[in-house]
Amino acid sequence: MGPATDGSALPVVAVAVDKDKSSQGALKWALDNVVGADQSLLLVHVNTKASSGPQQDAASAAKEVLLPFRCFCRRKDVNCKDIVLENTDVPKAIVDFVSHAAIEKLVVGASRSGFVRSFRSTDISTNISKNVPDFCTVYIITKGKVSSVRNAVRPAPAISPLLVKIQSQATHASGPLDHRNRGDAPSETYNLYKDTESMKSPFNRGMQFLTARYSSETMSGSDVSFVSSGRPSFDRAFPTRSSYMSSDRSFESVQSPRRSVGAYSSGTGFSSLSHDSFSSEASESIEAEMNRLRLELKHTMDMYSTACKEALSAKQKAMELHRWRMEEQQKLEEARLAGEAALALAAQEKAKCKAAVEAAEVAKQIAEFEAQKRMDAEMRVLKDSEVRKKAMECLPQADVKYRKYTIDEIEVATEYFAESRKIGEGGYGPVYKCYLDHTQAAVKVLRPDAAQGKLQFQQEVEILSFIRHPNMVILLGACPEYGCLVYEYMANGSLEDRLLRRGNTPPIPWQHRFRIAAEIGTALLFLHQTKPEPLVHRDLKPANILLDQNYVSKISDVGLARLVPASVADHVTQYRMTATAGTFCYIDPEYQQTGMLGTKSDIYSFGILLLQLITGRSPMGLRHHVDRSIGKGTFAEMLDPSVQDWPVEEALCLAKLALKCAELRRKDRPDLGTTVLPELNRLRDAGEENMQQVVFGNSFQTASEVSLQDMGSGTLQVPSGYENSRSQYSGSNIVGR
Repeated sequence: MGPATDGSALPVVAVAVDKDKSSQGALKWALDNVVGADQSLLLVHVNTKASSGPQQDAASAAKEVLLPFRCFCRRKDVNCKDIVLENTDVPKAIVDFVSHAAIEKLVVGASRSGFVRSFRSTDISTNISKNVPDFCTVYIITKGKVSSVRNAVRPAPAISPLLVKIQSQATHASGPLDHRNRGDAPSETYNLYKDTESMKSPFNRGMQFLTARYSSETMSGSDVSFVSSGRPSFDRAFPTRSSYMSSDRSFESVQSPRRSVGAYSSGTGFSSLSHDSFSSEASESIEAEMNRLRLELKHTMDMYSTACKEALSAKQKAMELHRWRMEEQQKLEEARLAGEAALALAAQEKAKCKAAVEAAEVAKQIAEFEAQKRMDAEMRVLKDSEVRKKAMECLPQADVKYRKYTIDEIEVATEYFAESRKIGEGGYGPVYKCYLDHTQAAVKVLRPDAAQGKLQFQQEVEILSFIRHPNMVILLGACPEYGCLVYEYMANGSLEDRLLRRGNTPPIPWQHRFRIAAEIGTALLFLHQTKPEPLVHRDLKPANILLDQNYVSKISDVGLARLVPASVADHVTQYRMTATAGTFCYIDPEYQQTGMLGTKSDIYSFGILLLQLITGRSPMGLRHHVDRSIGKGTFAEMLDPSVQDWPVEEALCLAKLALKCAELRRKDRPDLGTTVLPELNRLRDAGEENMQQVVFGNSFQTASEVSLQDMGSGTLQVPSGYENSRSQYSGSNIVGR
């Protein structure tokens, strides 16, 4: 088998086997890869339970372990020899055997449970690989594949007495008994032990007493078992031929297993090899053993199936219990989070309530402060009003410069307020056309139910009696007993009627519109610069702008005008009113919200009026529509379509100026005298220049009231109102009080 016996080059191969599956994989891999056709195989098993129980039971256990491996080798037609090592230290037993038997190749299954389940070391295969001699190549097999290899670095010893002894016993045992070559021979037990040390050898140094159980499968039927019991001598471990013979004579005395156990425990020497022939009952014994094993396997499988079912049921119950527990934990967590959220919400509400209380307290303090300020302002206004009233009372009645008409004169002139004479209706009352003192006039009659009519009447008489301006309507007289006001007659009515073309009147040319814008701006600046106290109109709109026969514009209805005290106007240019007045869409938003009145309140109304002047549209949302059209580049579509020859660039300049005047915040609106009027005068001049070019270019048939009387004589006659329109803006024509 090895190099010590027949000089063959085949190496000695041993496979460490146990009950685990890794040993089966190791044996299969060894038969497929390292065991030749004529090569024998050593099946090495370590029995760790022999020292704690009867030897017969240990032998039976070892036989049960080795039987499947022997059967597998027999099916593969491979010679095998069973080596049973009895020791509690599995790695040490295998390493000692490899050392003394000069094993060249060792195949070990990688099993962390090892050969002994009760052994503490969890990596026996690695321990064996590290400690075997360096002449042995170790293969560690995992799941039928090589997981690691430790290669030999030198050849094995040429002489191994232990290996020679094992081979000699196998040959001697199988020589005279031909039936041992059959695989059905029963195994027999032999005791091999040593008494003394007669010789020190590197192969038996440190060896223990060995008990060999030797059986043959396929080609041999011997079992060799080794029991540790000391350091054997060379002569005892390897007896001479004469000792074999003597041992043959004593063979009959050691056949029974009970006597073999006694030989194991005595430790007095090696027993001779038994050479009993196999009987025909061996096969029947093996078959019975196999049937018993089948029954045990079936019983084990049934128990295993029952255990699996119970384990599955227990696992399902455990999963249900775990799921229920997780659901309860989730519910508890949700309840905890809900409680925390409720607490947080309560804290937030508490904080909000506290903040609201604090804010209310602050608002209360601010309101009290504002109320005190307003009260102080009203007291100052009241004082100023009383002072002004006393001053007015002190003025002689002769200073009120207006003609007083009797009610009879007015009734006769208006044909007793005939409906045919009625030319308009306002918030103050109806307006009638008549002749007084051979002059066309318009009479405005106070309605009896007008709550503020008397106050407006008195204020309008007072204002129009003391101011003179070419673009302010002229008060011809009044009947104070019946609240009748007599004005100069304006042939073209209000600017609102002409923009909306009521009565199917012709559209106003753009040249006149530019001039009207400049005229209204000039008259408005005149009111704001009145001495000693500025006047704020408060109701500037197209309905309160009147046009004469030449489309010259004049501001009317100054009954809502307010005299802002000079002391206030000089510092803040605004004055708080207890009640706002004006018309929706034209009234200053800041004045409407705060009651703060100032000259720039009229600037907002003037901006809306300018937008209507170039678009001819309703004031509702007009500022927004014009601003959006400029942003989108569609401003030309916003111009009054009744005028076909609009200068778009100049109209766009006027629209942008109007938007600035109509800013929501008072501080963002431009100054009338320094910013607005210069631009309006420039646009008016552009319109007049265009009109002159049309007239002198024989294209004078426009909507302007310009006519050519004598084309042949070259004399150009322009209406007096238009001819004098430029002089209306000079300071010499403005008369103050």
